[in-house]
Amino acid sequence: MKRNLSVTAILGMITIILGAFGSHMLKEKLTIESLQSFETAVRYQMYHVIVLLFVNMYSNFSIKFKNTISLLFFIGILLFSGSIYVITVGGIPAKSIWFVTPLGGISFIIGWLFMLQSFLKNKS
Repeated sequence: MKRNLSVTAILGMITIILGAFGSHMLKEKLTIESLQSFETAVRYQMYHVIVLLFVNMYSNFSIKFKNTISLLFFIGILLFSGSIYVITVGGIPAKSIWFVTPLGGISFIIGWLFMLQSFLKNKS
């Protein structure tokens, strides 16, 4: 759990740095569409950082469950947000890594499904 929270804190910090970088440094360098994509990546990263804090602090989740959700969301952030960062800022053509972003989205969806299943199983 401590490792999950540490990685989450680092991801949260990176999210703030990237958000500031995007709003101050990229406004003049990216097209409106690319800037919107970048902002989507930052937003999804922050949403999942917040959920990771909840998941890893929630006492009714087992350590195994926390680790599973954390891994799914870490992978989701890396693949979904990371691929968008690479496409918008790194100059990598979207055509060459088109499959990575949806894999990240699928990882997010599976994590959310696991949580839904856990909530539905909970008797209290």
